[in-house]
Amino acid sequence: MAQAWDLTALINAADPKAGQAERHLWLVRLLEWLRHAPRQALPDGADDPRTPLPAVRLRHLLNQVEKNPALQQQMQGLVQAFWRDIDAASLYADLGFGARRSFASDLLTRAHQRVLPGTPETADLASLFRLLFKPGDADWVAALDAPLLGRAARLLVPDGAATRKVLLDAITILVSAVHSAGHTSALRQRMDPAALQDGPFRQLTAAAAALRDAVQEGNAPETLRTAAYLRALLDACRRAAASVMPHLEQYGISVDIVYELDQLQGRTQRIEQLVDCVIAPDALGEGQRLLLELLRVLQQQRGVRNLLAQHYSLLARQVAERSAETGEHYITRSRKEYRDMLRRAAGGGAVIAGTTFLKFAIMALGLSAFWGGFWAGTNYALSFVIVMLLHWTVATKQPAMTAPALAASLPTGESATDADLEAFVDRVTQLIRSQIAGIVGNVAVCAPLVLAVQWLWTLAFGAPLVGTKDAEYVLHSITLLGPTALFAAFTGVLLFASSLVAGWAENWFVFHRLDSAIAWNPRIVATLGAARAQRWGRWWRANVSGLAANISLGMMLGLVPALLGFFAVPLDVRHVTLASGQLGAAVGALGASTLLTAAFWWCVAGIAVTGLLNLTVSFTLAFRVALRSRGVRRVDRRRIGSALWRRLRRQPASFLWPPKEFGPGLREGN
Repeated sequence: MAQAWDLTALINAADPKAGQAERHLWLVRLLEWLRHAPRQALPDGADDPRTPLPAVRLRHLLNQVEKNPALQQQMQGLVQAFWRDIDAASLYADLGFGARRSFASDLLTRAHQRVLPGTPETADLASLFRLLFKPGDADWVAALDAPLLGRAARLLVPDGAATRKVLLDAITILVSAVHSAGHTSALRQRMDPAALQDGPFRQLTAAAAALRDAVQEGNAPETLRTAAYLRALLDACRRAAASVMPHLEQYGISVDIVYELDQLQGRTQRIEQLVDCVIAPDALGEGQRLLLELLRVLQQQRGVRNLLAQHYSLLARQVAERSAETGEHYITRSRKEYRDMLRRAAGGGAVIAGTTFLKFAIMALGLSAFWGGFWAGTNYALSFVIVMLLHWTVATKQPAMTAPALAASLPTGESATDADLEAFVDRVTQLIRSQIAGIVGNVAVCAPLVLAVQWLWTLAFGAPLVGTKDAEYVLHSITLLGPTALFAAFTGVLLFASSLVAGWAENWFVFHRLDSAIAWNPRIVATLGAARAQRWGRWWRANVSGLAANISLGMMLGLVPALLGFFAVPLDVRHVTLASGQLGAAVGALGASTLLTAAFWWCVAGIAVTGLLNLTVSFTLAFRVALRSRGVRRVDRRRIGSALWRRLRRQPASFLWPPKEFGPGLREGN
């Protein structure tokens, strides 16, 4: 590669008779020389500090070639051979667009491009473009002035007629793709019928053909007329495509449909850019803008992060919105709602007490790691589903659901008023006391109930239901002196993950209209009857999110530690309500004297930390997803922090217990 940095050797190596791969490799080395040629390779005074060095090097290269007709002819011969054997239309028609209408396919293609090396042995200019240019080249390409552009074009670009033919070919390819996308059932059935009334997608092909004929005939007035008509059709196609989004937001998001919409919109914009290049009086200026656009697309296609961020933002928002709807039920505003939360949490604690004993029974079976985890997860899942069906609650499920609801009321930017800020502080206050009520209700019933069962079992049968060996294991496992804090934080991650599963499952259910299928499918109606089918459809629509959340959470709590153990990752789960029930069982087995030991109080501290981390980790993760899904970038943290601190100083009890009911127009802070 040392030869690549020597300009004289590089120019002399331009061989028009070389093979295609050698010619392409020479062009790659030429671009590398422009980027990285040492300063001593340039004449004195050429290094203008106001001009990017690659632009200075390009001027120097052109000076050297133009002074030597033999070298100029040699380079032009290589360039002519290059354009003769390359599929140039692919650069304009394919770069930035997936070959298939599939998000997963494009994701895999980008991963391959990121990991696998490219080859200059290709006739596809879109593929070769990734080897020739780097995203940073946009800076010096933008700095090229008109005279330098003209000189470079005369040496490196074919004549105007050949260039226009390539651009028209690319327009034809792109129009064909847009025409096809507009007639797919996934998009067509979701577009506004009024936007399709004039058939803009159907007319695209004829309009592009008319433009091509006008350009090739040299008919300038007809070229301008057909170009304007094609632009109008493209605008109508974009409006029709935009009408799909309200349908998706109402009936569920599909990543593949969002991806296909973005591809369609991008192709229509690329067609307009190519039309501008074809009909523009200043072809060099339009060509420079087109090249800068291609370099921008190249930057976006580097890696998969941009693709994931772009196409999952809408799905994240939909998941957050579904969770926000559910989360509203977990936020208490009045003393009546607060007492109802305590009652529902107490019911949840009673169910988890039974879950605790079943967990010890499963452990006593001595199953293998996988099956032990599977049946433990089944135990948790059934318990959580029972709690849901009885309209009770488990406190640790609240944060991941309430975070999106809280994010919806977050005041952002300069336009946030004091009233908006106070409303947000109200929500935070309500949320904190709701979480506390949930934990208190769960723990205050679960632990004493397990302890009571232990003592009653001892009175009836002479020995506790859970023995001393298991009790000693509990005191050793949930103590704060061990890895309890780490395990509790990990459990918070699983709690957050279950909220994502819930939102995704509901979005999938709504997108496929399964509630309507249950209510109206002929076979289901014949089996259940019309009235029962309608009730089932409504029930599943109302409960699919809760079922998905509870079942996924239970199975993750049981199976994830077992699966991680297979890979020698020693992570376990610590759930505050289950831990309190286990401690109650330990006290019932070891006797009241356990209350006076340091081991017991370290376990109490471990339970407190477990509850704190279960809540904060799951809430923080869910809150961040909700903010990202809403596109929130600027949050006035200082104002929000000051308002929260002011509320805490003035009304600390409001974070634990609701104030007296306030009338219309009054806030909790009044």
